[in-house]
Amino acid sequence: MITDRVSFTLARMGRVAETELRQALAERGLKLSHAHVLGLLAERERVSQQALLEELRVDPSVLVTVLNGLEENGLVTRRRDPADRRRHVVEISDLGTELVAQADSAVRAAEAKLFADLDEQDVTALRRLLGLIRATGANACEE
Repeated sequence: MITDRVSFTLARMGRVAETELRQALAERGLKLSHAHVLGLLAERERVSQQALLEELRVDPSVLVTVLNGLEENGLVTRRRDPADRRRHVVEISDLGTELVAQADSAVRAAEAKLFADLDEQDVTALRRLLGLIRATGANACEE
């Protein structure tokens, strides 16, 4: 039966996980897309706007909207690359770094709730299996 298909279960559980994450992040004043971009910047500190576009696979206008919101709140800065004035570089601010640490704690708490019935091996296997799913046309930064 169609509702027994793995894709249906994945979609349903994805909505459950997304709801939990959105709620946890909203308590810190973040949207999912903002947390995603901040997380990438926290890992790399400084990234070209083009590299973010390629990583997130979004329309440039979507990324600009996200970056505008982050910049208005003092979480990131954008500037021209002195080595190539055509290129914009995005950097996470100290405030952004603090907020992403808080967001990470919130996500950990949400995951503890979501995966309460799984042991560490199960979570590792789930992560590996999800990484094997082909995501074509996925828009990683849409609300």
